[in-house]
Amino acid sequence: MIKRIPVSQLRLGMFVHDIQSRWIKHPFLFNSFFLDSEKKLQMLLDSGITEVDIDTDKGVDAAPPRSDSGHRAGAAAESDTGSRTSAGTHSAKVSQKTPGAPPPPPPSMMPIPLWQEIHRARDVQREANSVMQGILADVRIGKQIKGEEVEGVVGVVTDSILRNRDALVSLTRIKQKDNYTFQHSVSVCVLLISLCRELGYEHATIKDAGFGGLLHDVGKMRVPDEILNKPGALTAEEFEIMKSHAALAPDILRQTPGISQLAIDIAAQHHERYDGTGYPYGLMGEEISVFSQLTAIVDVYDAMTSVRVYKKAMDPVEVLRKIYELRSFHFNDQLVLRFIRMIGIYPVGTLVGLKSGYLAVVLKQHQEDLLRPQVRIFMNMKRRCMVRMRDVDLSQPEAPDKQDAIVGPELPSRWEIDPFAYL
Repeated sequence: MIKRIPVSQLRLGMFVHDIQSRWIKHPFLFNSFFLDSEKKLQMLLDSGITEVDIDTDKGVDAAPPRSDSGHRAGAAAESDTGSRTSAGTHSAKVSQKTPGAPPPPPPSMMPIPLWQEIHRARDVQREANSVMQGILADVRIGKQIKGEEVEGVVGVVTDSILRNRDALVSLTRIKQKDNYTFQHSVSVCVLLISLCRELGYEHATIKDAGFGGLLHDVGKMRVPDEILNKPGALTAEEFEIMKSHAALAPDILRQTPGISQLAIDIAAQHHERYDGTGYPYGLMGEEISVFSQLTAIVDVYDAMTSVRVYKKAMDPVEVLRKIYELRSFHFNDQLVLRFIRMIGIYPVGTLVGLKSGYLAVVLKQHQEDLLRPQVRIFMNMKRRCMVRMRDVDLSQPEAPDKQDAIVGPELPSRWEIDPFAYL
């Protein structure tokens, strides 16, 4: 249950669902997090923020108000305390139920460490890819999309992200070039659900967005294979045929029972650009739905970090730099900043070289400093030999004169290493 409380009622063990402040005005990387240290609690108290939303299903509840009867009231009321803006900010819908003893959180939804979720996330990704391959194959031969299959994929993806977002998000970079189309669809779904949760959208909206993200490229099933999988550059004529997939998608999706307009908009508008240079309609700025704007960002990020039949995958750090440079032109600049805050300057799973001469893989973003994540050291770069693995929080130096730092990203191919083997 989402509940708004004054910061004076915060205590350790609570799960902060949303901070009632513009994201650039508070010191945290994420709007939602466990209140698991006195340091975080003090930062909130010192920030000038007056209210936060807590999720009592994921953490402890606020102390119930005293009453004469000592029993919980049975009546409940809900109020919509705000609205989304074009930049994707959202004031959560707050339940006004009289608080009592919170029910135990479902074990499958409890946040867990990356190493615990990564294996389950691989199974989720594998199953989602298989289902999506079948869905697109059906669309290719003119069959109707099975909405229950799409809902199933969106459900298991959302559950994994609730347990540990970084696990499934990090795996989106693992693809086979010959299976790009359906694997890319799953990855866009994962990234879009994660970003919508970061922005604080309610569950039903996130579900619709995930539905649209999974099917955003469904129109490509009307594009001839020789164009869709061409290993070289497309001719001008071929590119026009390729671009038609966005305009074809709405007609395909409207045949799916129960699909939302939000999901249809995502498929139709994810190639529109903020400055009006996109396709198929040449929409500009806020003419583009906010969820299509979000999809445009994650679609480009995933495409550029993926190996294709005609190109190698780009390093995520370089892709983020390019997306950042395109903010305000191709993309909504505020949404780009929120995406970077979510994914991190050095995304989880990135191989990095350290000033100390060690090779490490990024494990977790730091809430206050995107340049100093938590990493796992496993190799001496100079000697090219493995060392005893150890986890280091680069934001917490052992001594002021022994501060380690990331020098830059490293290519896994250079070291013949799979970074995900060390997560």
